Amino acid sequence: MIKIVTIEREYGSGGGEIAQLLGKQLGWKLWDQLLTEEIARLADCPKAVVEVREERTDPLYYRLFKSFLRGSYEGSINAHKLKLVDSECILKFTEQVVQHAAKTGNSVIVGRGSQQFLKNRQDTLRVFLYAPREDKVRRLLARGKSEKEAEQLVDTVDRERVDFIQKYFHVEWPDRPIYHTMINTVIGDEAVVHMILDLMKTLEARVTARALAQ
Repeated sequence: MIKIVTIEREYGSGGGEIAQLLGKQLGWKLWDQLLTEEIARLADCPKAVVEVREERTDPLYYRLFKSFLRGSYEGSINAHKLKLVDSECILKFTEQVVQHAAKTGNSVIVGRGSQQFLKNRQDTLRVFLYAPREDKVRRLLARGKSEKEAEQLVDTVDRERVDFIQKYFHVEWPDRPIYHTMINTVIGDEAVVHMILDLMKTLEARVTARALAQ
């Protein structure tokens, strides 16, 4: 029985909107902004701090600053007070929240490496969403972004996700073998949701058939 769906996505492909639609159709809990909020609570920091660091590696200047603080005399004797909210810290809390959501079940989880954390769970359906560049730009324009900003985001955010997945999970992004399906969202959000729901039914029917055959 499928109890969790992870939605990994190219930036601007509509992953958040599709995950929200899927959650409503299933009546399941959506872990997207809620996931960020819970990470911020565990890290004891503002949500905005997590938003600029999740699914990214730390920039060089921040890594150097962190090394300096932890290596300095003042930093070493006050290490417990530093509370540096870096990518590794966020990743640790992310895994805690994702595993909690998976244990609870009936969850749709958006990105944040959730597909990697849950890749060995038989009750998890892992989906990757992508779209043509022009379609991703169009979605961002509809959200109020300028054309220049939309194009810049489409060209940079996914590169950051590539680096994030490579550094912390040691695989290429997207890690194709772990996904049950990869869907081009140009077909429309509702169509994507229907495809995911149909796949869930197919996988569950297969599991039932195997159980009966044993």
